[in-house]
Amino acid sequence: MKRVLGIILGGGAGTRLYPLTKLRAKPAVPLAGKYRLIDIPVSNCLNSGIEKIYVLTQYNSASLNRHLTRAYNFSAISEGFVEVLAAQQTSENPGWFQGTADAVRQYLWLCQEWDVDEYLILSGDHLYRMDYTDFIARHRETGADITLSVIPIGERQASSFGLMKIDDHGRVVDFSEKPKGEALKKMQVDTSTLGLSVEEARQKPYIASMGIYVFKKEVMAELLAKHPEQTDFGKEVIPGAARDYNVQAYLFDDYWEDIGTIEAFYNANLALTMQPKPPFSFYQENAPIYTRARYLPPTKLLNCQVTESMIGEGCILKDCQISHSVLGIRTRVESGCSIEDTLVMGADFYEPQVERQKNAEANKVPPIGIGAESTIRRAIVDKNARIGSKVLILNKDRIEESNREDDGFYIRSGIVVVLKNAVIPDGTVI
Repeated sequence: MKRVLGIILGGGAGTRLYPLTKLRAKPAVPLAGKYRLIDIPVSNCLNSGIEKIYVLTQYNSASLNRHLTRAYNFSAISEGFVEVLAAQQTSENPGWFQGTADAVRQYLWLCQEWDVDEYLILSGDHLYRMDYTDFIARHRETGADITLSVIPIGERQASSFGLMKIDDHGRVVDFSEKPKGEALKKMQVDTSTLGLSVEEARQKPYIASMGIYVFKKEVMAELLAKHPEQTDFGKEVIPGAARDYNVQAYLFDDYWEDIGTIEAFYNANLALTMQPKPPFSFYQENAPIYTRARYLPPTKLLNCQVTESMIGEGCILKDCQISHSVLGIRTRVESGCSIEDTLVMGADFYEPQVERQKNAEANKVPPIGIGAESTIRRAIVDKNARIGSKVLILNKDRIEESNREDDGFYIRSGIVVVLKNAVIPDGTVI
C-alpha cells in the first residue's frame, strides 16, 4: 500500500446537506457525536496502510483544515500526511473545480510528484468500513486500468443509482444513469460472478457504483489530458474509458450509505443507536475510526433516563429524558427536558459558569445547550446552539420544507435543523 496515493473528494458547496454546510465544508460536518465525515475515508485509508492522502475541497475549508491538522500528525521520519488541497486560480485553470475529475486534473501535477503506482479516489460523504487492500489487490490481479467498487442492489433501489453491466470476467461493458422501465431490465447482470451466492444474486441482480475508484497512475494522466472537457469521473471519464481500457468491478457486499442529504445523514446517525446490532459500528478494535483527540472529561448524568442513545464525552445532563438520540461532545441539557429521535452536535467550547449566570440574569441570550423544560423531537441541533427554556421543537405543523434562517432554523424532509450558533428564545414553538 506504500505505492498508493489516496485522493478524497470533498465535494462542492454541499447544497444537499445545507444548512449543515453553511459554515463548513461537507467533509467537516460532525458525525456520531464526536467524529467528522472526513474521518471515515481517512481512517479506512490508514487501516489499509495508505498514509499519503490528499483531500480536495473548495468551500469553507478552514474548519476542515484545522481538524485534519490536529487529528492526523505523522512522525518526522514518515512520508505520511493528510493534507487539504483547496481550489486555487492559476493561469492554466482560472476557475473553480468544475467536477470530481476536474478537481483531480487541477492538482495532478502535485500527485505525479509521488512515486506511486495507483491513485485511490474516494468520496468524503459516505459511511462504511472497507479494507482497501483487497480492493487494490483485485485491481492488480486483473491487470485493470481502472477498478470501480460496486454494491449489489435489488430492483426497488436500482433506478436511484448509476448502474453498470459486466461480462463473465468482471469487466465493465456498459453504463446507465438511473434507468427506468425496460432500460432498467436491460441492466440486470449475474452478480454471482462477483462472489454472491445464487440466491443473493437472484435478489440483487443490479450493480451500482459506490464512487470509489482505483486508477493506474499513467491511465489517470492519459484520460485527464486526452479529454479536458470531461469534468466528472462517474458520468463522463469512466464510461468514456470503458471501451478502450480494462475497467473492472470489485464487489463490496457490506454496509455502505451515502449520507450526502439531510434525511440520509439524520437516519444514518440515529441508526447507530440501534440494538442489538447497528448497521455500522464504531466499536471495532482492529479497524478503528480515528479523529481528533480532545482530552475531555467524562460525561456527567444527574438523575437522567437515557434509552437507545449515544452520548459524547464532556456532556452534562440534568434530570432529563433522552431517547433514541445522539448527543455530541460538550452537550448541556438542563432539568425537565425531553429529547427524542434527535441529533445534537454539541459545542466547540465550554461556556464559563459566570458568563452563563450573567446572561441569564440580564435576560440576554440563553446559555449554550438545551434550556430547562424544553422538548425536542425529530431534529438536528447544530453546534453551539442556544436553545432557551420551555422551547418546543416538534414541527407541529408537519411541514416538509421551510427556510427560516432569520429564526435560526430550517426544515428539510420534515426534520427541523437548528443552525450552528443559533439562538432560539425561551418559549419558542417550532
